[in-house]
Amino acid sequence: MFPIRDENPTFHTSFATFTIIGLNVAAWILLQGLGSNPTLAKSICEYGLIPGELLRNLTPGTHIPLGEALVCVVADQPNWLTPLSSMFMHGGWLHLILNMWFLAIFGDNVEEAMGFVRFVVFYLLCGLGAAAVQLFSNPAGTLPLVGASGAIGGVMGAYALLYPKAPVHLLVFLGFFVTRIVVPAYFMLGYWFFLQLLSAVPSTGASTGGVAFWAHVGGFVTGVALVKLFCRAERLDARRQKRRGIT
Repeated sequence: MFPIRDENPTFHTSFATFTIIGLNVAAWILLQGLGSNPTLAKSICEYGLIPGELLRNLTPGTHIPLGEALVCVVADQPNWLTPLSSMFMHGGWLHLILNMWFLAIFGDNVEEAMGFVRFVVFYLLCGLGAAAVQLFSNPAGTLPLVGASGAIGGVMGAYALLYPKAPVHLLVFLGFFVTRIVVPAYFMLGYWFFLQLLSAVPSTGASTGGVAFWAHVGGFVTGVALVKLFCRAERLDARRQKRRGIT
C-alpha cells in the first residue's frame, strides 16, 4: 500500500516540515553529490551511523565494503554526531523521494498540533530513538545507517494517535492490478508498523540487508511515547473549532 494523500486539512503553513524537507534535499545536493560516487559513498561513510564503529565493537581500520571498490574504513575515534547527521543522508534518489513524500503527507498535521520548535525537537528525538533501537538490535553492525525513515516513523506514530480516523488515500498493488482505496489512518499506519516489526525480528543481529527495520520500529514507538508531551492542547482545540467552521 502506498499513500497518495490524506483528507486532513491544515490551517497554518508547515514551516518546520518544509524546512526539514529542504535540509534533506540540501544535504543530498551539497554533501551527497546528487547520488554520484564517490561523493555518495564518502558521505555515507562520514555521516552515516555505523553501529560497530560508534560503540567501538569494530577494530579501527576495518574495511566495510559498499560495492564497486568503495569501502568505509572504521575510524580510531567514533563520530558521536552520526546519530544526528545520518537522519539527513540517503542511499539513493528513490530513498530520498519516498521519505520526503511520507513526511509531506503526515508531517504537516503533526506540526500543526505542536508548533514549529516543538515539532523540530520531536522529529529529532524520534530519529535518535530510532538510531538507539537499531544500535541495540545489532551493536556490532557494520552497515551504515542512513535515512530519515526512523524520524518519519515517529511522525507517523504521532499521526496515528492524533488523527486515527483521518481518511488516507492509498494505491494498492496486487501484482499487475492496481486499485485505489481510502482507509482510516490508524489502519494504514498500524499495518505499516506491523510490517516493519514483522521484518525487524528476523533481521536482528544480521550483517547483511539494506533496510534498518528496527530503526523504523524504534522511531514509531518513540513518536507514540512522546506525542502527548509535545502536542499543545490549545492548538488542537483551535484546529477543531476551525474544522467545525468549514463543515
